[in-house]
Amino acid sequence: MISGATAPLVLGAFGGASIWRIVGAVVFAVVLLWIGSKVLGGFARPVPAPPDPGELRRVRFTYRCSICATEVRMTQANDEVPEPPRHCMEDMELVTSPYDD
Repeated sequence: MISGATAPLVLGAFGGASIWRIVGAVVFAVVLLWIGSKVLGGFARPVPAPPDPGELRRVRFTYRCSICATEVRMTQANDEVPEPPRHCMEDMELVTSPYDD
């Protein structure tokens, strides 16, 4: 008599569907916190150490900005053909050939 009568009273406070909503909300909150910690952890990466002085290569490139015609000469780079610098929010154009000596 007690077991059958107490079950509706216990579930009556929350209801069967409300329990699943609470469980779903807790799972959603845990997943949201996990994703947020991964995103914030990605911003916390340390700045990479600068390359050793011996690793820089001597280059002789001249770049020109296509918008304002500013010219830049690059004398050292990490790669033999480095990425062009940016000026006026655009990549600069290479004026000299990377294969000229």
